[in-house]
Amino acid sequence: MKNSFLILLALMCINLTNAQDEPNPITTAAPFLTVVPDARAGGMGDIGVATKSDANSQHHNPAKLAFSESQFSVGVNYTPWLRNLTNDVFVSSLTFSNKINERSAWGASLKYFSLGTIDLTDTGGNPIGTENPNEFSFDGSYSLKLNETFALAVGVRYIRSDYALKVENSDLNTVNTFAVDVAGYYESPEKYYGNFNGIWRGGFNISNIGPKVTLSDGGRESFIPTNLKLGGGFEFILDDLNSITTNLEFNKLLVPTPPIRNSESGEIIDGKDDDVGFLSGMFQSFGDAPNGFSEELKEFTWALGAEYMYDNTLGLRLGYFNENDLKGARKYFTLGAGFKFKSLNLDMSYLINSSDVNNPLENTLRFSLTFNFGDLYDY
Repeated sequence: MKNSFLILLALMCINLTNAQDEPNPITTAAPFLTVVPDARAGGMGDIGVATKSDANSQHHNPAKLAFSESQFSVGVNYTPWLRNLTNDVFVSSLTFSNKINERSAWGASLKYFSLGTIDLTDTGGNPIGTENPNEFSFDGSYSLKLNETFALAVGVRYIRSDYALKVENSDLNTVNTFAVDVAGYYESPEKYYGNFNGIWRGGFNISNIGPKVTLSDGGRESFIPTNLKLGGGFEFILDDLNSITTNLEFNKLLVPTPPIRNSESGEIIDGKDDDVGFLSGMFQSFGDAPNGFSEELKEFTWALGAEYMYDNTLGLRLGYFNENDLKGARKYFTLGAGFKFKSLNLDMSYLINSSDVNNPLENTLRFSLTFNFGDLYDY
């Protein structure tokens, strides 16, 4: 009897382990919204919520714009997508920011994701036209310093996802929706720490807070990628020419975790019903994973990044991004470099995949151009 009990217990543990090891990723509509557009962040493991303000702060944390050192900034970004398979799929963006005064700023950006050209044929293989599925978003934000070290920002975003095919019996819909962002950013004064000076930075951004959308006729409503970013960093100012910045960032989708359902009846076996409104889903996302708190922790991605700057003209960057194997399994190292010439910045980055899962940016160079002009603000 004792041996039978031990065998039964062992089988239960094996089954439990298998259940916990079963992948259960969270999927959303318009995932392009979470794609990092700029090469500076791309060189540091795709982090940016608590890095020094630049023209692309609009994507990472619009509250950083209140700490911009230039009155005007323009950013142009281009990222090839699935370069190993095709040459006409890409993500691009255009950003603009305006420092109104020492306490406030506004910004705007346009992001465009092209899935390339698709040739359509009828059932007999005869050409019937071409399609260019794409997604884009346009957003604006306002940032205000509450004191010398902390700023808050709000943003509004229009989102369009057009996968609809202009053919008979197509049930795919063109999605049009809106979302908002709420963000905060802290930057300490420069302080003396013995052998070096230093600046602390921290930030958060809750982005893409918006209603669910329907991607196809008769299909279930899907959440857009409401996302929480939290991060912090420290800049070691070694002397007048050299500085090293290190950052740590966490991300979590504020979207319900899919429950485990009976494959035949669809009845929920474990977890919570994910058919809820988007606001309820945001709060539910912190405690609805079928395997409890341990699975909730696995839904956080984390990234480390470092940037060395020489004379504020040459930058070298390293980064690492990690996602749990059961939630997407994205893991990669990044390298990057940046060059500044007067008001022009050129940044580039390269991704080295370290996961068994293919990465669409593997073996791809990403490029960004930034123009800073107007009055200068010194912090």
